Amino acid sequence: MISCPPLNSTPIYILTLVVGLPGNLYALFVFTFRITPRTPFSVYISNLALADIIILCTLPFKIHYHLNRNNWVFGDVTCRVTGILFFANIYMNICFMTCICVDRYMATVHPHNYLSLRSPWCSLVVSVVLWCVIVVAMLVFVLMGPLETNADGSGSHSCFENFAKKEWNKRLAVYSLLCLIFGSLLPSMIILVCYPLAARRISMIRTKTAQKAVRVIHTILAITLLCFLPNHVVYLLHLLRRLEVIQSCSFANAIYNARRVTMALVILNTCLDPVLYYVTTNHCKWKQLKMAWLWRRVRRSHC
Repeated sequence: MISCPPLNSTPIYILTLVVGLPGNLYALFVFTFRITPRTPFSVYISNLALADIIILCTLPFKIHYHLNRNNWVFGDVTCRVTGILFFANIYMNICFMTCICVDRYMATVHPHNYLSLRSPWCSLVVSVVLWCVIVVAMLVFVLMGPLETNADGSGSHSCFENFAKKEWNKRLAVYSLLCLIFGSLLPSMIILVCYPLAARRISMIRTKTAQKAVRVIHTILAITLLCFLPNHVVYLLHLLRRLEVIQSCSFANAIYNARRVTMALVILNTCLDPVLYYVTTNHCKWKQLKMAWLWRRVRRSHC
C-alpha cells in the first residue's frame, strides 16, 4: 500500500483532453476522407489518430477519479473497460508510430523496395492485424472477471492500480511482461534505430526539403525520448517491484509517483501527434525527397 500522497496529474489530463481531442478528430477526418490517393502514411496516421481519440475519451473518467481522491464510483465493469481501453490504446499509439517510422525509413533508405510496398493495402492489413490482436487481448482480459485491489482503510475503491498480489500471479504479470516487451521496448528500439538511419541518409541530400525532413525526424525522436522512454523505464521498475525483485518500500513510493508523472507525459503525446505529422510532414515533400534520392543514385551509377 502506498503511504505518501500521490502526485496530481489531473491538470495535464484536462489540458490534453481540451487540446488533443479536437486536433485528433480533425486529423482523423483529413487523413481518412481528404487525402487522396490513400498512402501507407495516411492509413497509419488515421489509425494513430483513432487510438489517440479512444485514449482521450477515457480521460473524463480518470479526471473524475483523481478529483474524487482516487475513489472510483462508476462500477467494476466500467473500470475494467475504460482501464483496458486506456492502456491498450497507449500501446496501439506506440505501434502505429513505429509503423510510420518504418514507412518513412523504407521510403528514404530503401526507395526501390518501397515502390513495391507503397500500396495502401499492405498498411491496411497491418492495421487490421494490430487492431485484431489488441481487441482479442482486451476481451480476454475483461472476461476474466473483476480485478481485486488492496484495501486502503478509507472505503475508497481503486481502479486499475494497487492490485492485490494474487491478481499479479493470475494474469497481470504475464500481460505486463508481454506489453513491456512487444508494446514498449521493441517499438521504441525500432524508432530509435530506424529514424537516425533515415536522418543520416536524408542529410546527404542537400535540399531544403531534405533538411526539413531531418528536423522532423529529430522532433519525433525528441518526443519519443520525452514522452515514451521515461514511461518504459519506470514501468519496468514498477513490474520488478510487483514481482518483488525490488522490495524497498521507499523506492516503491518513488516508483508510484514516477508512474503518475511518466503516464501524464505519455498522455501529453496525444496533443503532439496531429500537430507533428500533419503540419510538419507533407506527402508531396516526402515524394520529392524520394525522387531526389533516386535521381542522385542514377547520376552516381552513370559516373
